[in-house]
Amino acid sequence: MKDSIADHYTHGELLDRIRSGIEGIGKTPETVTVDELAPVDEFHIGGRQASEDFIGQLGLMADDHTLDVGCGIGGTSRFVASRFGCRVTGIDLTPEFVSTGQSLCDWVGLSGLVELHQGDATEMPFADESFDAAFMLHVGMNIADKAGLFAEIHRLIKSDARFGIYDVMQTSDEALTYPVPWSSEPGTSALATQEQYTEALEQAGFEIMNIRDRRDFAADFFAEARRQMEQAGGAPPLGVHIAMGESASIKISNMVDNIAAGRVAPVEIIVIK
Repeated sequence: MKDSIADHYTHGELLDRIRSGIEGIGKTPETVTVDELAPVDEFHIGGRQASEDFIGQLGLMADDHTLDVGCGIGGTSRFVASRFGCRVTGIDLTPEFVSTGQSLCDWVGLSGLVELHQGDATEMPFADESFDAAFMLHVGMNIADKAGLFAEIHRLIKSDARFGIYDVMQTSDEALTYPVPWSSEPGTSALATQEQYTEALEQAGFEIMNIRDRRDFAADFFAEARRQMEQAGGAPPLGVHIAMGESASIKISNMVDNIAAGRVAPVEIIVIK
């Protein structure tokens, strides 16, 4: 399944497409900023606003070393480093995402604070209690072994450290319409309910601090994105559609429909070790 997941996300020309996108907004790799990359960087429902709302609950400080689990192209890692000034280590299964992300860190001058690794989130090559906090955004939908994943993160963060999850979670027994952004078919999707998440987290030794359903926020976000695209007459030069490739429009449309039908919803869970 892991190879299938990496294949699902592999683009082949991702960095070149992003380079073309920044040229479309009048920028170059030497002049583009973290905020200008946000439309393509924040590969999750709600984009930068979702990151602001979510990461703000982790209490990050400038001297913290933070773990980004399933970092993708490192967008949230760069946001955290630029906003809070802390070091961020990211890990992701897809080699192209990691290499692209490290190039983007070079572009915006954050290679000294952000380091991205290719690897399996259930077996990370880091020492016990290496991190002051951890987070993952839209990652668990591809990892069936939630208990193993959370036990590994519990191993890696210090006592009293916070861990935040922002994932799409199952909210009914009704089958999803595929493809969706994280999977082209059911075989590579590992959706779970909020209750299954909390059970696995508590089993790993975490204490639940806060849970927030973001369904309404997601509906507003997609409605505004649709309005802007209609006004502009098409997709913007930079956006998450770049990472999703040619099937982006159908994946996004299905995601909107699945949320509207009550099959899934984005949910935040904040826990402490």
